[in-house]
Amino acid sequence: MVTSVVLPLALAIIMFTLGLGLKVEDFKRIFVYPRGVSIGMVNLVLASPLLAFVIADLFNLDPLLAMGLVLLGASPGGTLANMFTHLAKGETALSITMTGLSSVVAVLTIPLYLGLANSYFDVGSSLDDVNMLTVVLRTFLITVLPLSLGLWVRTRSPEKVERIRPGLTRASLVLFVLVVIGAVVSEFDLIQENFARVAAAALALNVVAMAFSFTASKLGRLSDRQATAIAIELGIHNATVAIVVAGMINDELMIPAAVYSAFMFMTGGIFARFMHSRNAEEKIAEPALPAESAEATTG
Repeated sequence: MVTSVVLPLALAIIMFTLGLGLKVEDFKRIFVYPRGVSIGMVNLVLASPLLAFVIADLFNLDPLLAMGLVLLGASPGGTLANMFTHLAKGETALSITMTGLSSVVAVLTIPLYLGLANSYFDVGSSLDDVNMLTVVLRTFLITVLPLSLGLWVRTRSPEKVERIRPGLTRASLVLFVLVVIGAVVSEFDLIQENFARVAAAALALNVVAMAFSFTASKLGRLSDRQATAIAIELGIHNATVAIVVAGMINDELMIPAAVYSAFMFMTGGIFARFMHSRNAEEKIAEPALPAESAEATTG
């Protein structure tokens, strides 16, 4: 009941709230900031899941746990990444754009990396009956559909949404925490049994992904503010997506995402604190979108 109904419903509400925070202009930034968005999306769609493969291998995780770590690595960013980017004085507009795009493409990339992980780690017969087309469809219904609905509502009633969105955003963050707690409670014995090994791998993925993406962004000649947004997007995943998708397949796949969530607040907060003063000194000069207001530019 919890994994099949409550968690998917909670994720749909979180994604709807995320959609309320998006604008059509956020998706246009791929043309206005092509280098920043491209580097960010390559890191999210390729680097993050591939790093998860490598780290799961290095830590010799059990097949299902390894697959769960890859599922987490393939998950999109979320509103928490946007919030931490704002606190770090990173480029919030870029963060919002990456969150929106990665949430949409996750419908295809998550099943793709799940299939690759299933083969690479030789997970076995427990997943033989899993229909990836069903995973794609259900992922669409609980991520892209509510996100699109939220975007549509924002477009139709922007002033009303602006009034209610802060409260809904806080509620969605509380809901996110409750989802993680629910996943931990439901698999407490298994998490306790595997915590040490999973925790080390999850923390390694978190730190390595942020360091790698920040370095790659600077090598791509992005500003510190842009590099901050990309690094945080890779460090603070929408773990709810990983937890809910795992619940469609095998509850044991939830464990890496649940454990990872405990670390990402600490590491994300430390990184945001470190970058805050550094980014504050950088001149803020984001190119405006055509016919876009200053409010829209700052996300």
